[in-house]
Amino acid sequence: MKRLSTTSVSLAVTPTALSTFISHFLRRKPLRERPTAHLSYDEGLHLIRSFLDFASRHTVEELQAFTSQWVPHPQWVRVEAVTVPDALLERAADLLIRQLGDDGIHQVGGRKWWQWRGPETTDLGAEWIEMRDDADERQRSGGDGPGQRRVMLYFHGGAYFFGGVDEHRYQLQRHARKLKARVLAPSYRLAPQFPFPCGLHDCLATYLLLLESCDASAVVLAGDSAGGGLVLSVLCLLRDQGLPLPAGAVLVSPWVDLTHSFPSVAADAPLDYIPQAGFHYKPSRAWPPPNNDDMVMLRAEAEAASRKKKDDDGHAGASVDPAELRAKQNPPVALRDSDEPPPAPEPGGHQSTSGGLHTDTETFLTVTATDGERVTIRDQIQMYTTNSLLSHPLVSPVMQPTLGGLPPLLILVGGGELLRDEQIHLAHKCANPERYAPDPKRLTDRGRELLAKYKPTDVQLQVWDDLCHVPPTLSFTRPAKYMYRSIAQFGAWALARAQKMGIDILDDESISVITSTESESDEDATEGAAQKNQSPQSGRVGRAGDPLPSFRKHMIRQRVTRHGVIMPLDPESELPGCCVEAAEVGVIKEGPVMKWLAMKKQWDAKFPAAKAKVHKQMVQDMVIGFQDFGPGEHPPPSALAGRRRRRRAASDPAQRKRTKGVGLALWSLWGSKHDEATVEREKRAELVPLPDLKAVMDEGGSGPVCYGDAASLQPASSTSDATCPTPGRSRRRTVVDENQTGSDEPVAVSAPLVSSRHHDLPSSADLLSANYVPQTGVTGKRPQLGGIAMPFSLNKDAETASMLTLHSITSPAPSPAPSAVDPMMDLSDEPGDRNKLDNEVPIGPTQPSKKEEEDGG
Repeated sequence: MKRLSTTSVSLAVTPTALSTFISHFLRRKPLRERPTAHLSYDEGLHLIRSFLDFASRHTVEELQAFTSQWVPHPQWVRVEAVTVPDALLERAADLLIRQLGDDGIHQVGGRKWWQWRGPETTDLGAEWIEMRDDADERQRSGGDGPGQRRVMLYFHGGAYFFGGVDEHRYQLQRHARKLKARVLAPSYRLAPQFPFPCGLHDCLATYLLLLESCDASAVVLAGDSAGGGLVLSVLCLLRDQGLPLPAGAVLVSPWVDLTHSFPSVAADAPLDYIPQAGFHYKPSRAWPPPNNDDMVMLRAEAEAASRKKKDDDGHAGASVDPAELRAKQNPPVALRDSDEPPPAPEPGGHQSTSGGLHTDTETFLTVTATDGERVTIRDQIQMYTTNSLLSHPLVSPVMQPTLGGLPPLLILVGGGELLRDEQIHLAHKCANPERYAPDPKRLTDRGRELLAKYKPTDVQLQVWDDLCHVPPTLSFTRPAKYMYRSIAQFGAWALARAQKMGIDILDDESISVITSTESESDEDATEGAAQKNQSPQSGRVGRAGDPLPSFRKHMIRQRVTRHGVIMPLDPESELPGCCVEAAEVGVIKEGPVMKWLAMKKQWDAKFPAAKAKVHKQMVQDMVIGFQDFGPGEHPPPSALAGRRRRRRAASDPAQRKRTKGVGLALWSLWGSKHDEATVEREKRAELVPLPDLKAVMDEGGSGPVCYGDAASLQPASSTSDATCPTPGRSRRRTVVDENQTGSDEPVAVSAPLVSSRHHDLPSSADLLSANYVPQTGVTGKRPQLGGIAMPFSLNKDAETASMLTLHSITSPAPSPAPSAVDPMMDLSDEPGDRNKLDNEVPIGPTQPSKKEEEDGG
């Protein structure tokens, strides 16, 4: 089979792209209520699914090399590479050792091997990503600009074993643009060559690097999938070790249960791209590692080869027959009766105590099959760590004794993804640690102490209807753009809350638009009809990215449609993720095991020669011998640290130079297209002066000026009001903490901040505000919007000549309506009113066409 390259991937996914395009229009009716009704989303979902399926026929090393290729960044993005100093790596290692404790150190196999960074490099690299305009502004202000007060530390996803900063940069640059922030992303070490706790060690060291240059209140942690799990583990470690916590954290589809103990993992997930039988790849030296039985067989073969080598008077290399090795391979499971003793445990396995929990490896790795046989898994399931550590609280954060005492969290869940139940359970456990505490039998004294010590964590939970795993990956789709808006809104609120000051973010309501395909336009036309059929219980609706409502019982529970409409989430009793018994959390289930075993058998039958070749290479390595890290150091079987040969062989692969990934560059270009267009529209909008009152009056007072005419008017003089900022002119809005968490501490907002906030809010929000006071002319009666005088007066005592000139005696036109709905406005009585908004006079400096919809940028 051809190696994994841009050419081979293109040939593999092109048929999928064409078939998806055709089928999308042939089966439009079944897709009508799904996110796949959008062609871009449908194409993106199937492309990722096709790529992962094609990659599974290659080795893990090939996938890692492909997804770590160099990807050029746009000119309007500034990228700066940095290196984490060795002193911070050592400090992070000390903190991690203290957190693990003696039992944890024994489980991971020592305290030295995971600090080794590889044969070719000893540095931990990271990358600063920032909008170039924001970077220039920060430099002009002497390094004291907004970029110093808002930093996002982002841990990329990729199931802990693939992906990289280059691959994710098109997502990170949008976070930087939306939040007007600097984004720091580390290139942490990846499994299976660098299993737990290598990646966690790198992420912790990167956070320590940030603390040396900025305050913790200026930092927001974020991560997707495996990166979300790393974020949560870092937060728990910081909490327990007494280090400063960040302002908040954003978890996008976090992977927090590597035991797959929740119901959604066992169910079908046609709306997701994650392989439902787990990740399986062509055998290689990195993956899969041999199980305990295979290791016994390989050591015996190595000893026999060594003896034969001596008998042959030192002739180079004793031949090992791959066919014999293939016949000696062991099955991935052990079948036994109930009275049969358990197999030999892994190093560090058995019953152990770590992280405040008692863990019994034999319990959660043994299931009862449909035919009644008890099955104990021998082969390693996850690449991130060995089977004995799958339920460790730092590996599966949902197993933490408590998730209280953390900064505010935003947890974004795809309603159609495979991991949704564990994410929903996670959010409720953060907000109510006692109710979702582990089984009392598993808690240690330390665990009970932590549970009683920390207060609940404030959580905003958003479950997005039918979306896939990590929707921001499809950044060019409409649902993803609403999600980016929510992330920016929450990040700004968390920073404002921590810093006790206003945080301005991009308000591109009238700048960022998305053109719709014909099928999507048809869907938009039916959106209003669908909302008319909403039950009265939906009540308050809003848009993703609206200001945060108040937390109730430490939670904001929201369900979000693909159009960005927010509605209440179902009660806990109706959510499967909240109904799992505490004793069942972290215990592997029959469904996922049977799926994994079935696919494992298929792959073993598909690549028997490749597996035998790998075993032959391992025997040869054993004959040469390995370097060790000293007593007490036992790296996991897949760890590169455990297979350092005593002398380098000519067959050892040389360090490859990073090459440009053409395929990844094209994907990144597709993902960056919207950002580039929005940046250009923002620049053009800033150059357009607003019309003033004199320009309107010079039209002859013939009546109300329509939107198109008013937008084309130019100011008559440079000293007019158009040169002064107005609410309609602002491209930013200020987010402040309004004590949504119900904290006892008073939230002090200075008068200038309140003034700035009203100045930066869009006109549509001002009109819906109960305290809105419009700008008026010199008489104090005639309101103005964006410098345009309205054809009516406030506090009117008598008709004036100017009013008569503007024909105000006639019946006035309907008052202008906002382009967005206040999330606290109750529209349940008249759901049809929302559809009338598009027909009213728009507010703001620009007006999207009817086939364009604001998307959150």
